[in-house]
Amino acid sequence: MTIFSEKDIPEDWRLLLGDYFQTEDWRNLQANLQKEFALGANLVCPSPENFFKALKLTPLNQVRVVILGQDPYHSPGLAQGLAFSIPSHIPIHSRAFPSSLRNINKALSLEGFGTLANGDLQPWAEQGVLLLNTALSVRLGEAGSHSHIGWKALVDRLIASLATQKRGLIWMLWGGHAQSKLPLIELGSDQLILQSSHPSGLGVYKTNQPFLYPGAAASCQHFTKANAWLLKHNLEPIRWVVNPAQIDLFKQNG
Repeated sequence: MTIFSEKDIPEDWRLLLGDYFQTEDWRNLQANLQKEFALGANLVCPSPENFFKALKLTPLNQVRVVILGQDPYHSPGLAQGLAFSIPSHIPIHSRAFPSSLRNINKALSLEGFGTLANGDLQPWAEQGVLLLNTALSVRLGEAGSHSHIGWKALVDRLIASLATQKRGLIWMLWGGHAQSKLPLIELGSDQLILQSSHPSGLGVYKTNQPFLYPGAAASCQHFTKANAWLLKHNLEPIRWVVNPAQIDLFKQNG
């Protein structure tokens, strides 16, 4: 049984990836994931139909901002195919709500945008924010467990091609893993590259480029800087906080 095929990736992104689907890298990825599913389909997060959700929700021609995560959440019921995002029904003050999202919420508040009503970042994706993990699956309960099964070749090709073929993109690189992709991004031109520590846990404060400053006195200002860049390029800024009552209207008006 084939778990997924190249046709699960939208056509615009397939074209960007070029001849990747004729490579041994693609065949190895499929074979390695097949082995993972043989151990138990319920042990792979997210489910296969959500592996490429970030690409489905954010068409190539609409990408304005790229936020790179590492791999999906490995706790039950959290991974949904968008970096840093979780299902909306998870209470914001519950233990299940990830620390990275708590700190993203603090940064949004400090920058004057307000706070998220929940952890579902789909409204960002629908505005052109590509929420891309660098591994698109993980084994339940084992962080980083799929980082070496073949996703790297696909995602690296995607990042490099995106950077070289689209001018004026904004890249938010939070933490060392995301920043390791800097050489690929620098292949492009006219890119705004924003770097900070990762927003999760105590590490959020402990670098010379903190995501939040101690005591949550200030943030890295990435969301503000991104919108300033978009306005400079005559593009609509991102509505980082969308009131739940406005979501239906937002979708109707695009």
